Amino acid sequence: MAEDDGEDIVLSELDDDDLVQQMHDDLYDGLKDEIEEGVNILLGRGWTPYEVLTKALVEGMRIVGIDFRDGILFVPEVLMAANAMKAGMFILRPLLIETGAPRVGKMVIGTVKGDIHDIGKNLVSMMMEGAGFEVIDIGINNPVENYLAAIEEHQPDILGMSALLTTTMPYMKVVIDTLKEKGLRDDYIVLVGGAPLNEAFAENVGADAYCRDAAVAVETAKQLIAERRRSNSEAAGQ
Repeated sequence: MAEDDGEDIVLSELDDDDLVQQMHDDLYDGLKDEIEEGVNILLGRGWTPYEVLTKALVEGMRIVGIDFRDGILFVPEVLMAANAMKAGMFILRPLLIETGAPRVGKMVIGTVKGDIHDIGKNLVSMMMEGAGFEVIDIGINNPVENYLAAIEEHQPDILGMSALLTTTMPYMKVVIDTLKEKGLRDDYIVLVGGAPLNEAFAENVGADAYCRDAAVAVETAKQLIAERRRSNSEAAGQ
């Protein structure tokens, strides 16, 4: 952080490389105002919104994600970093839409019916957004109808479901079975997460993967989307 060396760092005086490096540090420290300022400086220097997103924000959140996964950072720090990232995204989002910048993928996420816990889900939403995904968060206590309506409206690549109560975990199977009945299951990558879940449960309910935390969710989502796109292009090429 800037104050540690006894003098404030003036972001506008840094060259591009140093500024991006400083933004990674500021994201890590959850400094919202500094991230907003850094985004605006880079845009003012002619950077495209997509370059700012990928090089400053996504790369910064990737470092946060690694340290979260490895137990160096904890949920409160990651939430602060994610909030700083969201402040930068608030500036970039309309510009990204205007320029038609590529997105990594799209995700609909929500906590299942009967469950009102959302800290883990919110963290996944923020980290996914920080990794360049478009995220539609449908909130808590979602019956199957909410998931169906959201995937019909938004046509995502990924459906994410969260549960913190052992009593609400089985509802994930209700949603997945309904997708199967409607012939929609293969259209979406289904990720599940929450403290009481594990890989065996995810397999039993028919999900594509269990994600133990937000950092793993990002890695898993990127990997599964890359695999799906590769197999689709191979099928198209045949």
